[in-house]
Amino acid sequence: MIDALDQFVLPFIDSLYGAFGYLGVVIAMSIESAAIPIPSELILPFAGWSVSRGVVEPLTGAPWTYWGAVLAGVVGNTAGSLVSYAVGALGGRPLLERYGRYVLISAHDLETADRWFARWGDLTVLFSRMLPIVRTFISVPAGLARMPLWRFTLFSIVGAVPWVMLLVWAGMLLGDNWQDLKHQLRGLDYVVAGIILLGVVLFIWRHVRSR
Repeated sequence: MIDALDQFVLPFIDSLYGAFGYLGVVIAMSIESAAIPIPSELILPFAGWSVSRGVVEPLTGAPWTYWGAVLAGVVGNTAGSLVSYAVGALGGRPLLERYGRYVLISAHDLETADRWFARWGDLTVLFSRMLPIVRTFISVPAGLARMPLWRFTLFSIVGAVPWVMLLVWAGMLLGDNWQDLKHQLRGLDYVVAGIILLGVVLFIWRHVRSR
């Protein structure tokens, strides 16, 4: 499935960068951060590869630069994260308060999430931005918990910067072999996915047992 996704995503990114350059990075990262599975492990190294090849960026008419790609990646990450945050805060919260019991989410769970984000939200958002999979979806629970928007935005940016810088730099360093980075990180993807799955299973088991 991952290989099939790569085969679809790569031509999309290629055409996006060819037409819009840095703006294409913003668009792709916004989509990824809005919980749509276009992996940043492809988006950002591809931008780094464009830098290493000296490709002309269509909007500026100058070659791609490292810092231009990094800035575009961080802007896109922040924009998409704010969309997901809004979904959680404006749409998801009322739905869960009304219908959450049907998916084993109680008012107590929402209160627990509120307390967690009130105390640990800054660090949660900060470090989540540096983890595959989790970084894509953390904005929704932050919105559900009504984490203060300015803090969410600040720590999203701070957490996104090293992730974006690392992946763009890796694309530059690897050159024509930049796609190998996705395969190197795939093992980490599986580990994170396994931890998330275990957490979901424990959550369901606890709620079913309590009933």
